[in-house]
Amino acid sequence: MKFSHTTVLQNEMVSHVLTNTNGTYVDCTLGGGGHSLALAEGLSNLGCIIGVDQDGEAIEAAKERLRGAQCKFISVRDNFSNINGILKENGIEKVDGFIFDLGVSSHQLDDGARGFSYMNNGKLDMRMDQRNSLTAYDVINTYTKEHLRNIIRDYGEERWASRIVDFIDRARMRRPISTTEELVHVIKAAIPSAARRDGPHPAKRTFQAIRIEVNNELGILRKAMEDCINHLNKGGRLGVITFHSLEDRIIKNTFRDMSKDCICPSEIPICICNHRRQVRSVGKAIRPSPQEVKENPRARSAVLRVVEKV
Repeated sequence: MKFSHTTVLQNEMVSHVLTNTNGTYVDCTLGGGGHSLALAEGLSNLGCIIGVDQDGEAIEAAKERLRGAQCKFISVRDNFSNINGILKENGIEKVDGFIFDLGVSSHQLDDGARGFSYMNNGKLDMRMDQRNSLTAYDVINTYTKEHLRNIIRDYGEERWASRIVDFIDRARMRRPISTTEELVHVIKAAIPSAARRDGPHPAKRTFQAIRIEVNNELGILRKAMEDCINHLNKGGRLGVITFHSLEDRIIKNTFRDMSKDCICPSEIPICICNHRRQVRSVGKAIRPSPQEVKENPRARSAVLRVVEKV
């Protein structure tokens, strides 16, 4: 399947993060290369983009898309949580900007074989990096009821988590749940019909939760942000696009803490944390325009936050 992804908040991201036309930038979620291509158009032949993605298909698509860029382009197949090692291997200590476009790509959702979508049938997979061993099949069929319930409740914010897990457990005792279609059928049976009539697709929250677990999407965010900020030049910027409240909360809280001189609990009268302000917020959170949402409905929940190294 040809790699296809519609870049969200492309102009807003680049206009806020690009501060040095001769600088070095890291696109930590390269995807199909949409943000990197827009960034490359603003860089001189002295500029450099490092594109990082754990999805091999994304890497190949982006390399082709940026083939004619005048700036230097380096692609790295890795997880952005390893940003310290990625920069070290490329002999880079400081950069001028980082870009993050979190979540799942349109290509991954639309390719049923990847197992991300409740709309397209395929094997339960959901791995962004297919070199990893843990799959959605493993989570659904081998996790304990309590563990699975916690994941769906906490990562999916699903009010019917307990009932969904009860139905999953009964189904998997008969035979393993192997496909996205089978899982959707179980979820629909678990959620009362009155609740299914309103709101999003009944499987949306559960699929989100399982995907987050398979790819450890939330567990790596705070440290990755801290590591990136440590590698920013003064005046360099970091932009992050989130798509749901859980990841946005982590990003917002991390940026808030790193913009303070002290993060001691309020009940401590004297600062003992030795924490020093590292960033400042650049404007308010940015959301897609009504026109962009109309053209790309998947953009409707996107939020862009940008900070600058002080």
